[in-house]
Amino acid sequence: MTHTDTTRTHTTNAPGTVLVLGGTGKTGRRVVARLRELGVEARVASRSGDTPFDWSAPATWQPALDGADAVYIVGPEESPSPTPAFVEQAVASGVRKLVLLSARGADVPGYFADAVGAQHRESEAAVRSSGVAWTILRPGWFAQNFSEGVFLDGVRAGELALPTSDGTAAFIDAEDIAAVAVAALTEDGHDGEVYELSGRRALGIADVLDEIAKATGVRAAYVPVEPSAYRAELVAQGISEEEAAVWTEALEPIRTSREAPLKDGVRRALGRAPRDFSDFVRDAAAKGAWA
Repeated sequence: MTHTDTTRTHTTNAPGTVLVLGGTGKTGRRVVARLRELGVEARVASRSGDTPFDWSAPATWQPALDGADAVYIVGPEESPSPTPAFVEQAVASGVRKLVLLSARGADVPGYFADAVGAQHRESEAAVRSSGVAWTILRPGWFAQNFSEGVFLDGVRAGELALPTSDGTAAFIDAEDIAAVAVAALTEDGHDGEVYELSGRRALGIADVLDEIAKATGVRAAYVPVEPSAYRAELVAQGISEEEAAVWTEALEPIRTSREAPLKDGVRRALGRAPRDFSDFVRDAAAKGAWA
């Protein structure tokens, strides 16, 4: 996939206060850090954050929204989604800009398990019809799942068993997601945009583990397993049948390489290519992710 190197120019229009939902999570804490580097007041909202926020407790919403000019929204993966009700309350509170973390394939029927896909569609529809400025981010699988997420234990244990066959994915660095989110929150020129976000190249799970091994000396073996066996193993570990099915279905786009095509959202938003997976591995290793 080729790209031109034309840089998109934006003017800064920083909001007074940005409410960051999921502000202690993978993308949220990176959004907070980047906003604060720019001198923008970032309000960290989560169950354990400086600003208490719980999607299942609507009484926590208004105190978090008071005085906020913009919101970075990371919603729960459930349907019906509480995001539409939250968006309505945010707009009534005076919020002028919404940036939603959605997901790759949100507009593709059958891409996700039913509840997950419905949640993304409901959330996107809510921000589109909000009447205020909005931007939607649709990233694929995060590179950070290997360094601080669901795949980390397997990498550290030396064996990562997944139902992904020889499929590939263009894993996206959460640093790029945060950079696009902050640009959308603080600059003109992003309103009404849907940014499809991917990494620079597609990799299979074995390729990923090779990258990590080259940088760290920590070598884990990739063990392909059948989806049914993977689901059964999750249940044996104490995960509910429903959740195990959702996780197994969530990996299907990697198995079928639907996550492989490269997307141009990072370049359109930031005027540069996405960070390479090797950049992510180098930085994560330096922070001791696999030590």
